[in-house]
Amino acid sequence: MKQRVVDCWWVLILCFLCSSPTSANNDFFTSIGQMTDLLFTEKDLITSLKDYITAEESKLEKVKKWAEKMDALSVTATQDPEGFLGHPVNAFKLMKRLNTEWGELESLVLSDMSEGFISNLTIQRQYFPNDDDQVGAAKALMRLQDTYKLDTSVIASGDLPGTSSMGALKSALTVGDCYDLGKVAYSEADYFHTELWMSQALRQLEEGQEPADVDAVTILDYLSYSIYQQGELERALDFTKQLLELDSTHQRANGNLKYFEYQLAKQRKVEDDEKETEDEEEGKVREKREETTKGERGTADYLPERRKYEQLCRGEGIKMTPRRQSRMFCRYFDNNRHPKYVIGPVKEEDEWDRPHILRYHDIVSDTEIELVKQLAKPRLRRATVHDPLTGKLTTAQYRVSKSAWLTSYEHQVVDKINQRIEDITGLDVTTAEELQVANYGVGGQYEPHFDFGRKDEPDAFKELGTGNRIATWLLYMSNVSSGGATVFTDVGAAVLPKKGSAVFWYNLFPSGEGDYRTRHAACPVLVGNKWVSNKWIHERGQEFRRRCTLSEAA
Repeated sequence: MKQRVVDCWWVLILCFLCSSPTSANNDFFTSIGQMTDLLFTEKDLITSLKDYITAEESKLEKVKKWAEKMDALSVTATQDPEGFLGHPVNAFKLMKRLNTEWGELESLVLSDMSEGFISNLTIQRQYFPNDDDQVGAAKALMRLQDTYKLDTSVIASGDLPGTSSMGALKSALTVGDCYDLGKVAYSEADYFHTELWMSQALRQLEEGQEPADVDAVTILDYLSYSIYQQGELERALDFTKQLLELDSTHQRANGNLKYFEYQLAKQRKVEDDEKETEDEEEGKVREKREETTKGERGTADYLPERRKYEQLCRGEGIKMTPRRQSRMFCRYFDNNRHPKYVIGPVKEEDEWDRPHILRYHDIVSDTEIELVKQLAKPRLRRATVHDPLTGKLTTAQYRVSKSAWLTSYEHQVVDKINQRIEDITGLDVTTAEELQVANYGVGGQYEPHFDFGRKDEPDAFKELGTGNRIATWLLYMSNVSSGGATVFTDVGAAVLPKKGSAVFWYNLFPSGEGDYRTRHAACPVLVGNKWVSNKWIHERGQEFRRRCTLSEAA
């Protein structure tokens, strides 16, 4: 009976181990806050590994002492075997050693000191990131590279903008790291980034950096093919020749050499024929077109304002004229002598004029922020959207973050923040959505979007029964060392995160029409950990707080 109970327990444990990983591996790379748990998991494993090493060293020390003792005894005994065994104690001890002690030594040598470590590793492994997380983190690095126009050598060195004060926290990429990034790009048919990262891996290898299971031949193989896929036959041919100098028997490279030479000869013949028929002006036009397209990402981009979005993220936005700037003010605000703010008004600042974007400073304390983060962290989930083709919820690729919803009744800090939003904005928050807390991951971003439902989305908030999103309250719960700005792509505004401050804007005109100037985005976080919370305020309940007008765009 006892044995059957033990067997049942083992079945339960095995079921747990087999079923857990799929639920645990949940897009770690999309939330820095949740990734911090992985550091403590790794720390626990390192402690366990050190214990294993200590046990192995202790075992080897015992074996070593035994071997030294036996070696000294054997040297003495073999000098005069008969004389040695003529002593009855020696004869007895020989029988004992061979019959018992060598068996004990065998048991010691065969004893598995790794059992505790392996057991701990097996349990912790269910909380490890998976391949999707590694690929997601790699793509994030490339996204940062594109958005902030960073050279591969800058990223590889770890000297990113905003890291000057990080000291020992900075890390560099090895040859193997750069090679792996290139492989991820290659698997996505992104030959532009494949070339960049394989070139970086090759440079570091040539500089004498110790490789990690990768050689120049393998790197050159990827490099030549990725360059060929971008239409640069001459360079692809050069790298193929470099590869063959290192390994003349490389089968694929030899095949590529013949193919590239054939294609290059064919291309040159076509170019020669074109030169005879084209006049000089047409040639200049073609050359200019080639220069414009060279080096750009080849795949069609689904985001038409990509370039403007990335420019704003880099701080290359529209600068206000001095006249417009002169109308931007900072002030103490009491919301028409609200009882809570008559003595202690809030600090209000104009961030932009059209649309009017306001920032309120020191709105929440560090203690309140930490409480909100603690409430949200266990419930953070990747943002999902409805896929019209499959009818299922899928992860939103345009939003690299995790979010959680907090209700006012679960903790007084949430209720206090909601009430504060109502007191400052003068809008009714009882019909607003719950407080959404978001934490961004590696290169975390939210691409350009509207908060309000457009005319082509008549049922966007129908199930809520509270009308459209009239206004947005965005609270910054952390500072960000570099990147992570909130940018308004239509007007060129950029708002930088500042811990404890909140920005507020109306998504709708007083007429109820959507203000398309409020299209905004969260730039990728280059360095740091970005926490925000949103309060989307709806139309219902605002009838006498923000009166309607007859003018459509007023």
